[in-house]
Amino acid sequence: MALTHITLRDFVIVHELELDLDSGFSVLTGETGAGKSILIDALQLALGARAESGVVREGANRCEVCAEFEPTHAIQAWLETAGFDANAELLLRRTVDTSGKSRAWINGSPATATQLRELGEQLLDIHGQHAWQSLTRPDAVRGLLDAYAGTDIRPLKAAWQVWRQAQQALAEAQQAQSTLANERERLAWQIGELEKLNPQAGEWQDLSAQHSRLANAQALIDGANQATLLLEGDDEGGALRQLSRAIQTLQSLGQFEPEFHALADLLTSAQAQAEDVAHSLHSYLRKTDLDPAHLAQLDERMGQWLSLARRYKKTPDELPLTRQSWRQELAQLDAAADLNSLQKAEQAAQTACMKEAKAVSRQRQQAAKPLAQAVSSAMQQLGMQGGRFEVQLQALDAPAQHGLEEVSFLVAGHEGSTPRPVGKVASGGELSRIALAIAVTTSELGEAGTLIFDEVDSGVGGAVAETVGRLMKQLGVHRQVLAVTHLPQVAACADHHLLVSKAAAHGQVSSQVRAVESEERVSEIARMLGGEKLSATTLAHAREMLGDAPLKSTGRKATHN
Repeated sequence: MALTHITLRDFVIVHELELDLDSGFSVLTGETGAGKSILIDALQLALGARAESGVVREGANRCEVCAEFEPTHAIQAWLETAGFDANAELLLRRTVDTSGKSRAWINGSPATATQLRELGEQLLDIHGQHAWQSLTRPDAVRGLLDAYAGTDIRPLKAAWQVWRQAQQALAEAQQAQSTLANERERLAWQIGELEKLNPQAGEWQDLSAQHSRLANAQALIDGANQATLLLEGDDEGGALRQLSRAIQTLQSLGQFEPEFHALADLLTSAQAQAEDVAHSLHSYLRKTDLDPAHLAQLDERMGQWLSLARRYKKTPDELPLTRQSWRQELAQLDAAADLNSLQKAEQAAQTACMKEAKAVSRQRQQAAKPLAQAVSSAMQQLGMQGGRFEVQLQALDAPAQHGLEEVSFLVAGHEGSTPRPVGKVASGGELSRIALAIAVTTSELGEAGTLIFDEVDSGVGGAVAETVGRLMKQLGVHRQVLAVTHLPQVAACADHHLLVSKAAAHGQVSSQVRAVESEERVSEIARMLGGEKLSATTLAHAREMLGDAPLKSTGRKATHN
């Protein structure tokens, strides 16, 4: 994963700039005031830094910053989880207008500054004299030690979550014991009332249907008798007899009009259906009678249903489901009231969590000393003879999801001094060198694929400066390194050299960046050695320095306006 391309438009004093970047170690050099740190400021804006109207170039309506990266699988997974397209390339874009209003996009989709910052922590790690990003964040410090130790704290976090949930369930049960008892008593009484009725699903509809029939039994019997009489009347007026006569008449005339045969057949079918109806009415009358006793029973049971429904503000149809839901609530209350089981579950979860936490602690303790020794050794190379780096593990008052201790980095700048927290070391030069020592030691461990050093070599010179250059080149083997430097010794060690310059055009000053090679690079190193007036001596010295660290061909160019 690396930063591959930067595009700036109307940013501070840059009108337009497109710059390709390579892997390895790249330096940005230029005269004081040329704007060497503008690229870093632009990258920070693209990665969610606070937007201010002051970043818009004078005379422009808005500025635009684009940064393109090669994403890792972890970054692509983050993009998919966050709802962004996980392409082969990652493009971040941000604009700021003259009112300070900011807009941002990730792979073409709108994004928030918070999302840019979350992503930025995985893409870039910026070190400066007073800009301590990762090394002042407790979680990042802890992450560096865990990475150095090869520790996976995901099982610990999962066990801690289970423990927290068990603690919460137990605490809620203990706090609500009196309330639970009252609620349980109320539910048990209500369930008992419904148990006496024992309402069954679909029973209310059946009761209603039966009651309706019995309540109207006399009218039903009278109606059935009348319908039977009309169908089977003793005289010639019965419907069945009339149908039979009509059929005979049509059949007798069918020899003269064939259509009458079809009509006779239809009436024959109707006669058969009418006979079926008459048969069904006789059957109904045989089994139906006035049953006042059964009607009274139905009245009583339906009254019980209606009484309970009104009492609990339900419809009669809802009583069976209400009893079922109350039974479930009662079972839940019984489980919540079982403090013994909850206590056992909480203790088991605590034991599992502590087992994971102790395993993590052992790994951290085993790795703390080797990490401290490795960083201390790097500090000696950086001119901090006698300096000492320590990894402090301080036990927490209570276990946390990340373990039993807090991790912090302490440093003593020279022999005899007391180690102090990294962020409280007073000297900017010491901070710079310590940052470099830590970065080199942990270069293969951090998440960020690109490291940026903004004049971290300030206050360094001589042999130490050469060491800084070699260490940055070493660091560039594993990570992409971009350094703003004023030291020729550091610049001579770079794989790629970018020159920042400032020029006036159309009454405005504009900053430009371009890659330099061969003689142009020799001239820039010579300028860094001896100032604007280049002499044969400084040019020879520059060639000698570059001879020890030849520049690779970048294969990329910068365009600007």
